[in-house]
Amino acid sequence: MNTATKNLENDHVNILRLIDVMEKMLLVKSKNTEHFEKTVSLIKSYADGLHHAKEENLLFPLMVKRGFSLEQGPTAVMLHDHAEGRDYVKGMTEGISGYKKGDEAALAKIFENMQGYIILLRNHIAKENNVLFRMADNAFSENDQQELLKEFAKVENEGVCGGLLNDCITAIAKLESEYK
Repeated sequence: MNTATKNLENDHVNILRLIDVMEKMLLVKSKNTEHFEKTVSLIKSYADGLHHAKEENLLFPLMVKRGFSLEQGPTAVMLHDHAEGRDYVKGMTEGISGYKKGDEAALAKIFENMQGYIILLRNHIAKENNVLFRMADNAFSENDQQELLKEFAKVENEGVCGGLLNDCITAIAKLESEYK
């Protein structure tokens, strides 16, 4: 049976692909601002705009209805991670802006924030896949899962990545092809 938590885990597969690309950018010390901007755009529209929105606006509120707290415990940790991730993205964006204006030192800011984001998200995804989602699976009825899936589908069809969900996946694949 397809479940809401499985849907979120599928998002994680693609987010991890993007994180792998980011790591390769770091390894080759990329200076390609177009690739940096595309990466930030994908994080903002897919990882944060779509995936985290599904969690924060749909999954977490249902978990609260089923007895979880937003102030402490796993959901609070996930929300903190999301905020920290946004800070790294802000740092990358500022670095890209500075670098495009000729500030060579801004490249280090891009890389530093990319590295922080990579580490944060790998740990965050592991916590969600192995702990949070399993807790949700135990707390949710089959009907809860199916209702969440319906709500997720609405969000997924609201024009992410300039179009549909598959446009995000295609954009990640295109970036991947640049960093084999």
